[in-house]
This record gives sequence, structure tokens and C-alpha cells, in this order.
Amino acid sequence: MMLGLALATLRHRRAGFAGAFVALFCAAALVCGCGTLLVTGLFGTVRPERWAAAPVVVSGDQEVHATVDKGKGKTKEKAKPIAGRAWVPAALADRIATLPSVRGVATEVTFPVLLPGGPADGSWGHGWESAPLAGLTLAAGRAPAADDEVVLDAATAARTRLAPGATTTARTADGALGLRVVGVTAQGFDSQAAVFFAPARARALAGHDGLVSAIGVFPADPATAAATAADVRTLLAEGPATTVGAAAAAAPAGPAAVVRTGDDRGRAEFPDAAGAGVRLVSTGAVLAGTSLLVALLVVTGTFGLTIQQRQREIAVLRAVAATGRQVRKMIGGEALLVGLTAGVLGATAGLPLGSWLHGRFVALDVVPANLPVVLSPFPALAAAAATLLAGWGAARVSARRATGIEPVEALGEAELGPPRQGAVRTGFGVLATAGATVLTALLTVLHSDQASTPVCYLAVLLWCTAFALLGPLVARAGTAVLGLPLRASRVGGYLAVHHLRAGAHRLASVVTPLTLLVAMACTVLFSQTTTGHAAAAQRDRGTTADFTVGPRVPADAAAALAAVPGVRTVTRVLHSQVRDGLTRRSVQAVTPERLADTLDLGVTAGDLDRLADGTAAAADGLGYRLGQRVRLTLADGTSAEVTVVALYARGLGFGDLTLAHDLVAAHVDVPLDDQLLVRGDGLTRQALSAALRDEPGLGVLDHASAAAAAAAGDRTGAQVGYVSLGLVVAFVAIAVLNTLAMGIADRRREFASLALIGATRRQIRRMLGWETAAAVVLATALGLAVAFTVLSTYAEGITRGTAGPAAPLPSLALVLLGTTALAALGTWLPARTALRGLRRRA
Repeated sequence: MMLGLALATLRHRRAGFAGAFVALFCAAALVCGCGTLLVTGLFGTVRPERWAAAPVVVSGDQEVHATVDKGKGKTKEKAKPIAGRAWVPAALADRIATLPSVRGVATEVTFPVLLPGGPADGSWGHGWESAPLAGLTLAAGRAPAADDEVVLDAATAARTRLAPGATTTARTADGALGLRVVGVTAQGFDSQAAVFFAPARARALAGHDGLVSAIGVFPADPATAAATAADVRTLLAEGPATTVGAAAAAAPAGPAAVVRTGDDRGRAEFPDAAGAGVRLVSTGAVLAGTSLLVALLVVTGTFGLTIQQRQREIAVLRAVAATGRQVRKMIGGEALLVGLTAGVLGATAGLPLGSWLHGRFVALDVVPANLPVVLSPFPALAAAAATLLAGWGAARVSARRATGIEPVEALGEAELGPPRQGAVRTGFGVLATAGATVLTALLTVLHSDQASTPVCYLAVLLWCTAFALLGPLVARAGTAVLGLPLRASRVGGYLAVHHLRAGAHRLASVVTPLTLLVAMACTVLFSQTTTGHAAAAQRDRGTTADFTVGPRVPADAAAALAAVPGVRTVTRVLHSQVRDGLTRRSVQAVTPERLADTLDLGVTAGDLDRLADGTAAAADGLGYRLGQRVRLTLADGTSAEVTVVALYARGLGFGDLTLAHDLVAAHVDVPLDDQLLVRGDGLTRQALSAALRDEPGLGVLDHASAAAAAAAGDRTGAQVGYVSLGLVVAFVAIAVLNTLAMGIADRRREFASLALIGATRRQIRRMLGWETAAAVVLATALGLAVAFTVLSTYAEGITRGTAGPAAPLPSLALVLLGTTALAALGTWLPARTALRGLRRRA
């Protein structure tokens, strides 16, 4: 019976349930889109390109492993990706070739080679002996033989407009090389540029003596590739041979060799794909969790407003002997029907939304283009189920009071409104406030962006939840404060004051999403600017060089600049990442000689003059102490042990750790310096540029220009956060419009009563304008209070007390104007419809 009544209610109250449908639809789409990113990070595959023709590939382990103590005698093995490409001993290829199930092997080395007109990233040099790994054949020309001869893949040759016989200059880690193209392959690569050298020349340029980046294995019988892979694994499990040659004996120890088949080859060929997968998982999880919490808050508010508008109807049902359980069952049935429809449609719309998000991340170089989006039904099913449960739970919670009191009380409250806020709701509001306070305070001791960002957004949501639970009390307090200025308008303001006092619950339902909109928008925008401005300020104060040269600087450029008259110091700077255990640390590698001439890291303890290959300087607040021995895993998986000899305060601008340049450069995929810092007497940009005339593509920047270039890089990184959580803000904006439209559409009877006593439509519009203005002012005050309270503690932790929140006035004005315009639009459009033909209805 109650289900039939629920269907009848939905048919006759389409407008009332349209708002709930919109909120649930948007929630399902948002959760599904974020879930698609999460699934892509977990299950996305990267197909091999250069290794596509080798069924079995042996390469270094791309992960660092650790055993984590879970307490009570339990342990767990965990792994995190390293930042670069792991290498294996070249002599291992000879051992694999002796296996009976192996027909042949092919080795590969990899090093950066930048061609004019070619890509700035993903342009690699290899030895021609690795051509069989991709099944390459020559379409024109011949194989390289001399040191200056190269073969290009077809796609790179077309892009750079180079053909056999052409000459060009390429940039490598050793310096500029004059090259002659002697061949072009018949095949091309979509995700990289490949430049093939003579084998001996390639190994010399790679700079990893006795090591190779991959060994391709070709089974004797292609149908038994799995058996061949098993044989190779058995060989590797036996450990290194006792006698493998002098070259292998001299090779540095590195990660263990791993056998790869199928799509696992692609993850090893493109190491950045593994890191991108981890970023997608963390971003998708944070965004999906934030979206779900926002959706719960918005949907609960929407259903609360719907139930509030139906108080008279529910009271009549109670008066004609319907029990509270029956009414709750009816309302739950309505929510299930609306939630099922909205959830299915919204989850379906969420799949293309997830594809769009993935495309934006690709455009921002956060995710490589060869990691395609995974469109799985699981995010859609999870989003639909979460939306259904959220709608049902929100409806049941919202109907708790209306169905729990006596029928006579229900009839009275339907006419006069609830006399006071319930003790249970107030209690939960106090608990939410306490939880938000704890999370806000916790931000002061979190010093990494990965740890701070989720807590930051969760604190904002918890504050907004507290205001939603305490909404009527906050609305009454706000009305009392704003009542005096509203009375300046003798008709519209006077009516607005009395309606706001009588409808505190209605005002609270409007203020809640507006507060959430202001708070979330400010937090998303200004958490990025806070860290960006603090990092820029530290770099500005800490960079004492006269000029900066970059990017992608080869080694011989530093020597050329050092020979310029008047140059006193040239500091080479290379950025990378290492692992301290499983913890990722950002690193700047610098040449230690006369470092104080070009960099002032703000040393707080120790002596930076002691920086060398076996030592390190660390940022304050990360738990390091002077004299501590720290075991690091470098970008290629090689272990290194360093001693902390200095601590510094400017870690946000210069990285978590500062290491010696030679220690890091030998273990990164691209050993081209990010910048050279030059200091001297009487230097000019013209003189430095003249010294670099043989190094095309390098720029010489003074202090101000270098700071502007670094700030532009910070803005590019901030766009990731804007794309990620901008959708949440857009969802909240839709909720604001939805709530305002629902509230005004339900007041037609009230407007008709005002018209009967002589109020004109213009006066009613003014009354609505004053009410909306009061709601915007109150929500803006609450939203800004939440955002800047959280951002203050966020800045305290992330900058270690060196800077406060940074809120550029244009961005802040845009948020406030956008919120005001949204509220005005949400009031004007439904008011125009509600007031049309008002006297006729009256």
C-alpha cells in the first residue's frame, strides 16, 4: 500500500522531487567519473612499443619493497614505484642465451637524445642491436656504423623532416652532437622518438658500464613463450654466476632482474606509467571520497528541504491513522525510486565524465597518453549503489522528526514550524564541530602535500556538516545580526526580516550549500596558491645567483660558462625523486663547490660545506637529525647510504633533500641539468649567451625572469588540483541552484497571501532579493571563516610556519561574485515563474 502511495506521490509532486533527482544524478555522475580514474590507475595497461616483438623481456625491478610491521606480530609486504628506469647486468644476456628453450636475445640501452623539432620528452637513444625487440626493419638507408651515424624511426623522421643523408645537431647529457642520418625504419612509434646509434657508441653515451636497460628473449618455439619465461625465472632464482666476466663484476649493484611478459612489458618500458598509475589511484581515491562526502551533505540537505515542504501532507497522513513506520516506508520507497532512476542515469553519464577527466590529466602531462582510460562497469555500479543508499538514508534521516512525533504535534508544526531544534541534531552538530576542530589542528603537524590535502578537504567538509546540523541556530543568529540593516528597506526588507525569522529552517537549507560552495572554492584555489607563493618566496630569497640557464642543460655547457671572464661559480642543479624506505622524497642534486655563492637554503643546523657524494642536507620538519645515516633508493633502484650534515628551512622551495650532483646524475633517466646557476662579477646576458652559441635551445634568464618561469611551472601544477576538485565545486554550484529553485517554488501559496493583502510583485521580488542577499552574506561569512581557518593551519604545517594563506584578490573576488551571481540566478528564474499570474491564482 505504501509503495503505491509513493508512486502516486511521485506522479503528483514531480516538481518537488525534481530537485532530489538532480542532486542524486549529479552525485552519481561525479562518483562514477572519479571511480573511473581509480580503476584506470589500478587496472590500466600500457602496451609495449619498442619491446613489442620480444615475447619475454628481462628488466630491473621498478619497485622498492619493504616489510611493514602491522602490530600484534603481523607484517605486510608493501611496494612503491621508483622514479626512473632500473638496469640489469649486461652479462645476464649471455647466461640467458645458453638456455635450451631460447633462440636468441637482444639487449637495449636507453639515454636521452633531443632532436631539433622533436619532442621535449620521450626522445630516447638506443643501440641498433635492440631493433629486433620491436621487429624494426629499414625502409631506407642502412644500419649505423660510425659514431656520428643514426637511424630514426619513421614517425620521428617525419616529425623532424629528416631523411637519409641529412645532418642535424642533437642534445645529449654529454653535450651537443653532430649527427648524420643514414637510415629510417619502416615502423614508427606513437609514444616516443627513437634514435638508433651504433652499439658501441650507444653504450658509451648511456654511461652505464656493464649494464643494460632491457634484455629481450626470443623463444626457440614461439608457442612455448610461457615455458621459456619460466626457464628464465629459474635461472634468475639461482643467483648470479660465480664467473661472469670482468665487466659484470665491475657493474654496480642494482635492483633484481624481473621477467616480464604480456602487457607487463609496457609498464617496464614506460616507467612513468607506473608512477602515473599510483597518482591516478591516489587522486581518484581522494576525489571520489571527497565527492561522496559532498554528495551525502548535498543530498541530505535536498531531501531535508523536500520533507520540510511536505510537512502538511505528512501530518495529514499521520492524522488519518498512518503510523510513523508506514510513512517512513513510503518516504523510503520514494527515495529508492528516485535514487534508482537518478543513480542509473547519473552513473551512465559518469563514464564519459571519467574519460574527460583522464583526457585533461593527459593534457597536463600528469598521465602519459599511452595509459588509456579503463571504462569498467564497476565504478558505474558502485556509484549507482552509493547514490541509491545515500538517497534512501537521507530521506529516512530527514523524515525522522516528522514521523516520530504525535499526529497533533505534526499538524501544529506543519503550520507553525518546529518550535526548536532537536537535541539529537544539536548533539551531532557539536560532535561534528569538535571533529572539525581536531582535524584543523592536525594540519599544523602535517608537512607533506600528500598527507595534508585530504585532511584539508575533509576538515572543510566536516565544518560545513557542523553548520548544516546547527543550521537553524546559525540562521537565527545570522538573522538577528542582519535584521537591523535589512530594516532600512521599509517594505521589502521589513518583509524579508520577518520571513527569515519565521523560516529559519528554510534559510538554513539555502545557507548550507552556499557555505559549502564558498568554502570548497576558496580551499581548492588558495591551497594551491598558498604552497605556490610560499615556495616561490623561498626560491626568491634562496637563489643568490646572477643568472639562471636552462632547461635540459648538457654537461659541457657548465664548462663553457665557467670559462667566461668574470664567472666565479657555476652550480649545476638536477631535480629527481628518491625513496627513504617507502616514503617519496623530492631531491635537488647540486655541485657542492662554492654552493653558498648561488644558493642560500636557510641552514638551521650543520654545515653545508660538508656536502659530498656520501652526505646529504635535509629540510627541517621531516624527522632527520644531524649525523643520521639514511639509506635511500635512488631513481634507478640503486641503494645509497648518506650522512645528514645539514638541516635547512627552505625545503618547500628547494626540495626535501639536497644531494651531491654526481651521486644523483648517474642514476636518473635524463641526466641533463634542469638549470645552471651562475654567479660572478660584471656578467651580462650577452656574454653568457655567446658562450652557449653551440648549445641551441638554452635560455639565459636574470633573477626576475627565472622567478617568473618557476611561477609559471607552479601554475601548471596547480591546474591539476583545479581540474580534480573543480568538479566538486561545480556540483555544489548545481546544488545551490537546485535548493534555491525548490525553496521558491514551494512558496507560491505564501506569495498569493501577500498579494491578497496588497503586496505588489515588485515588492515581493524585493523581499526575495533581500532574503537572498542575507543568505549570501551569511554563507560568505561562514564559508570564508571555514576556508581561512583551515588554510591557516594548512599553511602552518606545509610551510612549517614560514608563510600564511595566500589569497589573491582577483581570485577571491571571482569566488564571491560567482557565488552572488549564482544565488541571484537561482532566485530570479524560479521567482519569475512563481510570480507569473500571481493575482489570478490569488
